[in-house]
Amino acid sequence: MIKLLFFARLREALQTGSETLDFSPELDSVAAIIELLQARGGIWGELFADDQTVLVAVNQEMCDLETSVKEGDEVAFFPPVTGG
Repeated sequence: MIKLLFFARLREALQTGSETLDFSPELDSVAAIIELLQARGGIWGELFADDQTVLVAVNQEMCDLETSVKEGDEVAFFPPVTGG
């Protein structure tokens, strides 16, 4: 299993803070997980359509799209942070 976490406006828009995915060889990177989420369409497709619209951490470490994911990992998605 891979645990997905969604924070801030992502959690609000998706109406969920977390979910789990069954691990498979096809879900071996952050990019592959984002593609899966985009393929759901609707609000999922909108929020994950542009790679720059989310920040990602794997096991509480910020990462890029090429980061590998394995069984038992936690993948967290955050909206970009803006200052004021």
